[in-house]
Amino acid sequence: MIKRAFEYIVKTVVDKPESVVIEEINEDSRVKITIKVDEQDIGKIIGKEGRTIKALRALAAAIGNKDRLISIDIIK
Repeated sequence: MIKRAFEYIVKTVVDKPESVVIEEINEDSRVKITIKVDEQDIGKIIGKEGRTIKALRALAAAIGNKDRLISIDIIK
C-alpha cells in the first residue's frame, strides 16, 4: 500500500511516468522505498532546494511510526 501511494505521487511529478520504478523492501521494523526515474526527471523528484524529496520524506515519516520507520532513496 505504501508503495502504491508513493508510485502515484511520483508519477504525477515526473515527465516520463512510464519509467518510474518503485520498490518496497521490508527489513524488520524498517521499510525502505527506492525510487528510480528517468535521468531527466531526477531534478523534478529532488525539487528546487530539495523541497520535493523533503516533502516525500516528511510524508514517509507521517505514515510510519516509532515501531516502523520508512526511508526513501533515489537511485540511478
